[in-house]
Amino acid sequence: MDYICFPFGYLMKWCWELLHNYGLAIILFTVLTKIIMLPLSVWVHKNSIKIVKIQPEVNFLKVRYFGDRERIAEEEAKLHKREKYNPLISIIPLAIQIILLFAVLYIIKEPLTHVFHISDDILKQLAAVINVDFRADQLAIVRAVQDGTIPAMTGNAAVTEAMELIKTFSLDFIGIRLDAVTTEVWGWYILSPVAAALSSFLMCYAQNKANVIQAEQTKFNKYGMMILSVGLSLYLGFGTYAGVVLYWVTGNVLAIVQQFILNAAINPKKYVDYAELERSREELRKIESLGTTDKKDKNRKVNARREKADYKRFFKVVNKHLVIWSERSGFYKYFEALIDGLLERSNIVIHYITNDPDDAIFKKAEEEPRIKPYYIGQKKLVTLMMRMDADIVVMTTPDLQTQYIKRSLVRKDVEYIYVPHDMMSVHMGFRKGSLDNFDTVFATGAHVEREIRATEKTYGLPEKTIVKFGYPLAEKLEASYEAQAEEKHEIKEILIAPSWQEDNLLDSCIDTLIEKLSCDKYHLTVRPHPEYSKRYAEKLNALVEKYKDADEKRLTFELDFTTNKSIYSSDLLITDWSGIAYEFAFATKKPVLFVNTKMKVENPDWQEIGETPAEIYLRPQIGHALEKSGLDEKVCGAVDDLITHSAEYHDKINELKLSHLYSYGTNGAEGAKYILKRLSDIQKQKKQSK
Repeated sequence: MDYICFPFGYLMKWCWELLHNYGLAIILFTVLTKIIMLPLSVWVHKNSIKIVKIQPEVNFLKVRYFGDRERIAEEEAKLHKREKYNPLISIIPLAIQIILLFAVLYIIKEPLTHVFHISDDILKQLAAVINVDFRADQLAIVRAVQDGTIPAMTGNAAVTEAMELIKTFSLDFIGIRLDAVTTEVWGWYILSPVAAALSSFLMCYAQNKANVIQAEQTKFNKYGMMILSVGLSLYLGFGTYAGVVLYWVTGNVLAIVQQFILNAAINPKKYVDYAELERSREELRKIESLGTTDKKDKNRKVNARREKADYKRFFKVVNKHLVIWSERSGFYKYFEALIDGLLERSNIVIHYITNDPDDAIFKKAEEEPRIKPYYIGQKKLVTLMMRMDADIVVMTTPDLQTQYIKRSLVRKDVEYIYVPHDMMSVHMGFRKGSLDNFDTVFATGAHVEREIRATEKTYGLPEKTIVKFGYPLAEKLEASYEAQAEEKHEIKEILIAPSWQEDNLLDSCIDTLIEKLSCDKYHLTVRPHPEYSKRYAEKLNALVEKYKDADEKRLTFELDFTTNKSIYSSDLLITDWSGIAYEFAFATKKPVLFVNTKMKVENPDWQEIGETPAEIYLRPQIGHALEKSGLDEKVCGAVDDLITHSAEYHDKINELKLSHLYSYGTNGAEGAKYILKRLSDIQKQKKQSK
């Protein structure tokens, strides 16, 4: 510490000689050290801006290679090298601050050595008089000289000169003894640790708001560091000299001022795209929240072990030809016809990955040994997909490559097939580019083919393979409806089945519908969308509670989504933009009353391709549409009219169904034929390449 304190001691001596006030000297000393360190502070500030500037790229890297830590670290290192960012630079100011703190502590503890440069020989003589250590107890020597405990030593000129110098050295500053330690004197000196802690709190608060890198830290890091800093300051304030606390408080205040000066001189907003940063954060939050489960879930640990075993089992299988990925059990219905067709026409083994540990596919696999099911949670699925080694992957989830599911990094020749999960358009209801990275699309009808070709032409995309697959689920729903005995209702059944999107019927006008239609002529069944029930359970419970005393002959809430009985038995469906409208109409040939709530638009640029979405042009062909503002006056008349003329819609809807959907009545045979032919071609290509 002597070597460290030597230059700082001279600086403190100069400050004291200039001001002849030790408290002001400590404050000036703190200001000068901040000025001396300013070039380093500027360097650190610029370095911090660099890391925040590239943070959007880092976040997108984490999304793109989620789970692949080595690849993320490799790509992140490239970004650091490109921007000349050094993560160790930020440690330097902290190290210097700690060194300075210890230096100030020693200087205040040993001012006779470090400030006045009195020789050890003289100090030993003075210390001997009061029997103290000449280095450890220099403040005691100062007090003893000043109060006359150490008498004048006239026989020694050097000692006399030193004592005269010591007498001019006052440790008082605005009524504070700078050599006082709170735990030794107590009294109002208790304010010393409070001041230290308060200054640290203010500095941390300001840094969390203004410091370019700290402002981007998580709340845990921000407030964790604040608690640590305040706690250390409080401890420091109790156990050290008031002079050290003065230095600490001054340093914290100056740090706040310096931060705002640096921000004004080198404004981070000129270098950091904060909008892009927030977008990257949102994408990262989405992927990090995948598969989050309740910690109280009793099956959590069991499922984790099961997932680990299935992950290993999946990659132990070589030469996987066909893989199907399903998000949850309810999605099997979209693959059912395709799977049945493949099993009937070939001896193929189907590897079926599901994110749902309770997926019905596991029971199905017990009956059909050629279906190999695997439970893989959403997070683990990300890495599995990046390691995918199958010939063909089939999925109903769009946004391949643009969201968290990526194309294989292991095999570039994997063919990705999109299978539809509704009969609607794919350019307005999906995000922009959601199907761009698929090789093949199983189209429900000509409208999908037109939209895809128009998209490819508009944006210069390579042409995809389009298979005239149709929508086998519609065939199954129609068959189930026709298999039921037709029911005649004296009281007409009206099903209210909204979507779960923003401004859906439950959130916008359900009270009006219930009020106007709850009468002796109708029985209303309100069937929320399953996703609404899952996401907004509290709102749904409040709605059910509101109408708990309603007459069951007039109003029922259907919260069991395992049955479609209400769909088949209803005389009329009321909905907004839900795809259930077309499943209901095509299966029952009955009309639909639409309410024009806010349209579901995932792609704000959908009009660029020049194709009108099916959900817009089909509405007037299967029923009527009303504005929300006109429900009070028009809903009763519209319902009466549609029910009265229901029979007139039968043939019209049937013709519309056949023209809207490809290959109706084939149960998805075109899809099974395509996959089998492609697998055959792939095998031939492999043999030829050998």
